Parts: sequence; C-alpha cells; structure tokens
Amino acid sequence: MNKHLLAGLLLTVGTIAMGQDQATKYAETISPSDLKKHLTIIASDSLEGRDTGSPGQKKAAEYVVKYYKEYGLEPIAVDANGQKSFYQKYQLYKRSWGEVSLTAAGQRYEMGQDFFVNGLANIPEEITVPVVFAGYGIADERYSDYADLDVKGKAVVVFEGEPQDKLGKYLVTGTDEKSKWSSNIAWQHKVRIARSNGAKYVLIVTDKTGDDVQKEIRQRAVMARRFGAPTLKPVVEADDALSAWVISDAIAAKVLHTSIKKLNANKKAITKAGKSTLRSLKGEIALKAERINETIDTENVAAYLEGSDKKDEVLVISAHIDHIGISPNGEINNGADDDGSGTVSLMELAQAFAKAKAEGHGPRRSILFLNVTGEEKGLFGSEYYSKNPLLPLENTIANLNIDMIGRVDAAHENNHEYVYLIGSDKLSSELHAVSEEANKKYVNFDLDYTFNDPNDPNRFYYRSDHYNFAKNNVPVIFYFTGVHEDYHRPGDDVEKILFDKQSKIVKLVFYTAWELVNREGRIVVDSNKK
Repeated sequence: MNKHLLAGLLLTVGTIAMGQDQATKYAETISPSDLKKHLTIIASDSLEGRDTGSPGQKKAAEYVVKYYKEYGLEPIAVDANGQKSFYQKYQLYKRSWGEVSLTAAGQRYEMGQDFFVNGLANIPEEITVPVVFAGYGIADERYSDYADLDVKGKAVVVFEGEPQDKLGKYLVTGTDEKSKWSSNIAWQHKVRIARSNGAKYVLIVTDKTGDDVQKEIRQRAVMARRFGAPTLKPVVEADDALSAWVISDAIAAKVLHTSIKKLNANKKAITKAGKSTLRSLKGEIALKAERINETIDTENVAAYLEGSDKKDEVLVISAHIDHIGISPNGEINNGADDDGSGTVSLMELAQAFAKAKAEGHGPRRSILFLNVTGEEKGLFGSEYYSKNPLLPLENTIANLNIDMIGRVDAAHENNHEYVYLIGSDKLSSELHAVSEEANKKYVNFDLDYTFNDPNDPNRFYYRSDHYNFAKNNVPVIFYFTGVHEDYHRPGDDVEKILFDKQSKIVKLVFYTAWELVNREGRIVVDSNKK
C-alpha cells in the first residue's frame, strides 16, 4: 500500500476515533444527580405548577436562563429596548365568561346551572327588556310566527324545532321531511329572523325535559369552558354576534307568567290549527352576559451556542417549560415528568456542548436550546417561534424535542430501557439513520416506534412542540416515554422520576445532536410522511 495513502487512512481513522472519544467524554457530563438537582427546583411547590404566564413559570425561566449564562451561552432574542435577551416574549389572549344570569319573576337563574347560551352574548351591564312569546320563531313561505306580531326592542321566547300537523307532517315542508328550522344550526336561523323583525334577544325553549335538560346544561358548561382557551391572536367579535339563551320549559313559564301546561298547550294549538296561532303570553326579564378579556404575558427562553465553519446552520433542541398550574381544589400540579424532565434535559445538554466548545471541541453547526411556553395551552410557544424564528427556518437542520422522558408507561413496566421515537423518518431518512446509529453505537435502548404509526389513535406526532417545526419542513424527532397514571395530575412529582433512565435518553439525544452538528453534509429532507 502506498505509504501516503496508508498515512492518510490512519489519520482519518484516528480523527473518527478521536471524535467518538470526545462525544463520549462530554456525554458523560450528563448525570442523574444533576438532572435530579435541577428538577427538584423546577418541579417544586414553590413554582406552583408553572402555568403559562404565571409567576411560577417565570421563576422557572429565570432559573434556566441563569444556568445558561453560567455556561456562556448567548442571548439572540431582542427586547423592547433593542437589547439582546434570552427571552422571546409574546402574548396570549384569553376570553372567558364573567357573570351570566337571567332573572324572571324575582327568580335569578345562572348559566351552567339553569340554562346555557349558544353563541357569544355580550351584555356587560344587566338590562331589563319586555318579552313576548313567538311560537316556534319561524318565518317561512308556508308557515310564519311573526305575522302581525310586534317584537321590536323585545326578547322573544320560542320553541325549539318546528311544528307538525295532526298527521305528523311538518308544516314548513308539508312533508315528512324536516326543514332547516330543525337543523343543528336552527338556532342561528331563528336568531336572524327574530332580529330582522326587530327583536333584541332570543330565548329558545329546549324540547328536552327532566334529567335530560340538566345533562345538556352540564355538557354545554364544559363546552363553555373552551371559550376561555387562549389564542395567539386577539379575537375581534362583531357587536351583533349571534346568540340564543336556551332555557327549560319551567324557566319559560316563569318568564311568561304562565304554567308549563299552558305553555305547551300552544304547541297543541298550532298542531290542531295547522298554522301559527295567536299568542298572548308576555313578560319581562333581566339579562346579563359579562365577558372578560385577558392578556397573558409569557416568553420562550432561547440560548444560543454558535458553531464554527457551518455556524449559519442550526440545530434546535426544545422542551416546554410550562405545565398546568394549580387545580381548582388547590392542589399543585408540579409536572416533574411533563415537562420538567425535558426542561432539565435541555440544561444538561447545554452544559455538555458548552464544555466541549470551551475545550476546543465546539460544534461545527450552531445549536439553539429552546425552552418554550404555552405548550399545555395549545403548542403556542413553538407556534410563535415558528412564525417569528430567531434563526431562519430554512437554515434549521432539525428539531430534537424532549417531552416526558422520566417515567415508564403500562406497556413497559418490565422493561425500562426504552424510549418512544416519533417523527424521525417523517421528513428525513438520514435523520432516522443518524438516530438509529447513535443508539446502536452508544446507548443500546429499545427504540419504540409504536406512536410513529400514522394510524395510531393517540396522534402524538401532532401533540408536542416539534410539530410546529415539522409543519415548516424541518425534520424532527420527538423523545417520549409515554403517559402514566399521574399525567396532568398532582402526583407527577420528582420522587417518581427514573433519573438513571432519563440520563441515558438525554445521552442518546446528545449523541444524535453531536452527529447532526458535526457531520460534513447537512441531513436531507427527502420525505413527507404523515
């Protein structure tokens, strides 16, 4: 063999071996004891569950930033004064119901207990209005409840559904077929027609009775709570947004100063006459529907480690720092696994790569350690980052996302040496190969791809922060050990975290990241699997 060729070959082999030795050296700085030390603080009661925008979440962010500073990582966000910052600040907008009540004949009724509201009523101060009964609240070619009925400036009480004749045929269609007045959005049609006749408010009498009424009210109360879910954009509502107050026949009778029996007699009269009959039922009600608009100030934490000859390309390693806060009963949800485990994993990864750089073995490509917030509210922190990236997404080679890696699920009670990988092959076959090789060479865990199946009903691929990168064609891996009995419960505490297991997963992330940032060629995007 040519001696120059042999020398070159030996140099190449030596360089590869040295690179592997360096990777191992810095991976070994990731320890179970350090993970536990940090998680004991991040998941402590003093942080009150780290709800997005809460003082506890901000304390967690401050703790992480202080650590990043100690290891020389750099800020790359810009604050309002034009100064570099570790905080990428953003706002969430939250709407919720305040007091929503209906008062009739001296009796006060409350939303969620006695009635519910379809749509978005907006009556910040209680008002009193006259009420008139308007049959089924229909105005159609073959049937109308509004002929010769004055409803201007009033609230109308109308029955749900539409009338039938004595043979069971619907009066609007003249057949056995229902019309739009019985559809899922019939209430909207009834509100529009009432308003076109001058009515201000619409109360719809549900055709449900007894326990079924209460069941529907409870279901709607759950839906009403979704009204309070935050969004990234402020919601601008029209002043004339449609709304209808859905009430029981008992409340309707109170409103109209009559009895349930007499009220329902109107249904029979319409059926008997085959047309809308005269209504003489009237009353008065007081209505209030208060809406509260809040702004939540929060921030992602972004810490930058600059690369060398390929520094314009960047690997983003992420985890969410927020959790779900305090339960209504006052119990604190510390979120040790979700996602305290990911938060402290990022800290350990940052110190490992920072030490490597300090000793002359820094990454060729840059690394951004990204602790996002708003994950529990709807992946908002990563969505905000993806729409306002601190480094160009086209230069982002991959996202390695860590969310819940400190426990085991029911499927692995007898095998703790595993981790679920989700998304590794969705956009890049090379990323998948790098991950597999890193595991084979260094960690030898069972890589479980159960949740990577596009037919998996849990749809975890769409449920953590990596997805906002994947949507933008950035290859991703989501590291996860599955759900457990303490998921989103107060029992998700530090004492239950398996730190030896967690440290091995963090090392797997490290070795994968080491290869991604130091290899000659950037991994290719060559797939688009769902």
